[in-house]
Amino acid sequence: MSVWAIGDLQGCYDVTRRLLDKIRFDPARDRLWFCGDLVNRGGQSLETLRLVHSLRECSHVVLGNHDLSLLAIGERSADEQRKVNPDLQRIVLADDRDELLGWLRGQELAHVDRELGWMMVHAGLAPKWTTQDCEKYAREIEQQLRGKNHSKLLRSMYGDKPNWSSGLRGPDRWRATINVLTRMRYCTPRGRISIEDKGAPGTQPAGLYPWYEVPGRAQRDLKIVCGHWSTLGLMIGHGVHAIDTGAVWGGQLTALQLDVDDLHLVQVAGREVPTP
Repeated sequence: MSVWAIGDLQGCYDVTRRLLDKIRFDPARDRLWFCGDLVNRGGQSLETLRLVHSLRECSHVVLGNHDLSLLAIGERSADEQRKVNPDLQRIVLADDRDELLGWLRGQELAHVDRELGWMMVHAGLAPKWTTQDCEKYAREIEQQLRGKNHSKLLRSMYGDKPNWSSGLRGPDRWRATINVLTRMRYCTPRGRISIEDKGAPGTQPAGLYPWYEVPGRAQRDLKIVCGHWSTLGLMIGHGVHAIDTGAVWGGQLTALQLDVDDLHLVQVAGREVPTP
């Protein structure tokens, strides 16, 4: 058996199939970890979502910011849904939309396998969070998403504030937790996230650090695999393996094998992007 983590798919169905072929994925034997952002921008989001859904018995998925946005769109009126981009519109107007969105809403914000020694999130962890903290806060969001009042969370999750604090409650706590787990790249040592800074390390203003390099950050007992940050590219260090390598932008789609001691990466070319 092999366990593979795969970076952001973002609706790149053909690319995903090529990667699964290259790693010789066998659903009867192997397991997949998807780092979130299954959909949006790639032009084949419906096909990609159906593919990952079909692999649900042999995979784990964490939700990314684009996945949560899709769930929020799914709660809107039909007229409003017809105004979204065609890639997501095909999902919310599909015959099997209820099955797909219901399954997606049941996925995790953080996946943990302590025996394997890995944690998967989409974006990152707040500076003071241990892996146990992260798991606890992720479960709070998952409970809300799976409950009868999930639409309230999906309506209230948008916004860049407040900063994370353990004393937050209700929608403010949900929003802050979601921003850490699905939107964070840079932050201050006190945990203030800079949502607008998206470039590669070295381009950020003074006082901001990549989340995995913040001075005084908590010690973590698991290796972390994540996606979300395409301009960062492949980054391995500080116990973190960031594997969003920009497949949707013409980069690569990356698979990282988790059940081996040596570093084993497999990549395929991303989708073809027309030159501006």
